[in-house]
Amino acid sequence: MKRQTFGLVGCLIAGLGVLAMGLHVHAQQVEPVLDTSRAAVEDTSRSQDRIDELDSRTQNLLSDYRANLKQLEQLERYNASQQRQVDSQREEIASLERDIENIASLQRAVQPLMEDMVEALADLIEADMPFLLEERRSRVERLRGIMDDPARSPAERYRLVVEAYQIENEYGRTIESYRDNIEVDGRMYENVDFLRIGRVALIFRTDDDRVLKRFDTDRGQWTDLDMSFLPYVKTGSRIAREQIPPDLMFVPVTAPQSAN
Repeated sequence: MKRQTFGLVGCLIAGLGVLAMGLHVHAQQVEPVLDTSRAAVEDTSRSQDRIDELDSRTQNLLSDYRANLKQLEQLERYNASQQRQVDSQREEIASLERDIENIASLQRAVQPLMEDMVEALADLIEADMPFLLEERRSRVERLRGIMDDPARSPAERYRLVVEAYQIENEYGRTIESYRDNIEVDGRMYENVDFLRIGRVALIFRTDDDRVLKRFDTDRGQWTDLDMSFLPYVKTGSRIAREQIPPDLMFVPVTAPQSAN
């Protein structure tokens, strides 16, 4: 019985030895395969890292491309807008150049017109009631000098001519009292009181109230005014000087005549 046991044990030991040798041989055969597999896995990992890196770079480049494309679109729209402004400015410049050419021709036409207006104003003053003659004639003389002054621009000349006409126009709807000298029928009256009521009446009186005259536009001369108008003349002078508020008063005028 013991011999059988020892034989079985010996067989087991021998079998294990053979198995161990077989495993050792198998291990020697499998090890290169495992090494190759591990190397392949490592290569695959490195390749994946490289792929991930390339993908990240590709995404970054794609983002940059899209951003640059968007910026290019904005720049193209901006350039188009600037081009429209440039075209508009060129049209405006061309229009201004045409206006300048027209202004040059207009100036040549306006200058004689303004000179005619000045002379017409002078004729108006001489044909009008003789109030503030020295002041009004001096204004015309200044305008004549301005017309020949090269330092004055056409616009300034025109403005001054229009202002002179406006002043003359104001005389027709204002009341005024002033003092001046006047010669009538060879007699000089000094520092007498004048009353102008628009262009309807022009009257003067002496301070002693002995002389009261009105300008007769039909005759073109000074005539005596009835002394009954003296209180109204004095009232009108005070109103013109704003010493009293406006009030109704009688004004001597030439009665209209019926046409034939």
